[in-house]
Amino acid sequence: MIHKNDIEQFRNYLSDASNYSGFAESIYFPENENELRTLLRKLSGEKILITVSGGGTGLHGGRVPEGGIIVSLEKLNRVIELNREKCFLRVEPGMILRDLQIYVQSHDLFYPPDPTEWNCFIGGTAATNASGARTFKYGATRDYILGLRIILPDGDLIEIERGKYFANTLEASVQTESGRKINFKIPSYKMPETKNASGYFCRPDMDLIDLFIGSEGTLGIITELKLKLIPLPKNVLSCIAFFKDSEDAYNFIEEARNISKINSSAKISSDTQLTARALEFFDEYSLEFLSPDYPNIPADSKAAVWFEQDYDAETDTVINNWISLLEKYNCKEDSVWLAFDKKEEDKFHVFRHAIALKVNEYMSAHNLKKVGTDVSVPENVFREFNSWMKQKVSSAGLKYVLYGHFGNCHPHLNMLPENEAEYETAKKVYMEICSRAVLLKGTVSAEHGIGKLKQEYLLMMYGEDSIKQMAKLKHAFDPDGVLNAGNIFNKKYLERN
Repeated sequence: MIHKNDIEQFRNYLSDASNYSGFAESIYFPENENELRTLLRKLSGEKILITVSGGGTGLHGGRVPEGGIIVSLEKLNRVIELNREKCFLRVEPGMILRDLQIYVQSHDLFYPPDPTEWNCFIGGTAATNASGARTFKYGATRDYILGLRIILPDGDLIEIERGKYFANTLEASVQTESGRKINFKIPSYKMPETKNASGYFCRPDMDLIDLFIGSEGTLGIITELKLKLIPLPKNVLSCIAFFKDSEDAYNFIEEARNISKINSSAKISSDTQLTARALEFFDEYSLEFLSPDYPNIPADSKAAVWFEQDYDAETDTVINNWISLLEKYNCKEDSVWLAFDKKEEDKFHVFRHAIALKVNEYMSAHNLKKVGTDVSVPENVFREFNSWMKQKVSSAGLKYVLYGHFGNCHPHLNMLPENEAEYETAKKVYMEICSRAVLLKGTVSAEHGIGKLKQEYLLMMYGEDSIKQMAKLKHAFDPDGVLNAGNIFNKKYLERN
């Protein structure tokens, strides 16, 4: 196992895409599960902080150490088994999502979750219950995890499969490989009904595998995932439509969302009806931000919508259905980009992801941490919330770009402060936005998780009693509080319990 203790050799592991950085004594690179277990057994009892490092694409400081050692999982990156008949894949956590997607598609299979950054580790997507554009139709990572192997801080092992172990109301237990029984209580808070990645997944009588998905590495280290696959769609329509009026774009998304949900729930054939798998929005400032790299963006555009649909029908049938809906909301064919092959489709994905990368570059250039919302609110209040949010930021004198998963009522409003004073103002506005989202029965984090940068927002969302319940749950699996300490909630809650 490779071990490095010269900081210059592992400096890149001390930060993530949020521009947040930390410190550590050294880094280990286990090459298999046995090496990892041996390392953890050696460290067990010494109370050395252990931070698990994924691909570094996170936006909340989750992989950033605050002392102790780093364990990188990048060498645990192998495919263990592909079962085409039963449509599942067993894989190690360090495999890059893009490589996984390419691999399964070469076997005519499909893994639907698609976080914006495809260079992430598949283990990291499970640790944060990552989602993405296709979540609108297919759901988040949680819906595609069938099994996990999890190593505890003392080196013991939990192997858990979906559908086998459930809580009894809020009482639960799991058994480790050594025969040890871990008894614990599921926290009693109520999660929002919106898309949500804030804190532990907790429900009465829950499937216990869901506790570990989205737990941000605080309960154990994932060393193997069993993932559900589906048949590869025969065709994909990918389209970017530009609108001269943002209200037209909002109205288009609302109707496309409603029609798609009705058709999907009724299992109406996608050959003849609209069933979007992604509905993404870009405001005029996002388009301005992108225009130097994409000069063919129509100059009078006030908004754009990127949507996709997979289908089996003739191309013209599906396209005509969408063109009719676009024309209803004053979007003409000459303001529409259509992808007719995989190469063009990939270009549209690059376009969609480019705005997030541009924001990251802007914040890094100004030496500031990213201030971008990850909130989600219920459908019936989304339009009002969106208007309120933009007005709040504008009133504070801050520049911003607004884009995101509007099919899921999940906006990414990224404030663009130019100096420390504006950054402090942006943080205050961010707190107000999160507070408003919670008031409307939404969430402070719909897909990025909490990490170390959003603890105060989770506290605001659930209250201190719920945070203490989370800390008590963590203690059941990590009595010394060493594993990814500082993720989800402040370390002080571990000291109190």
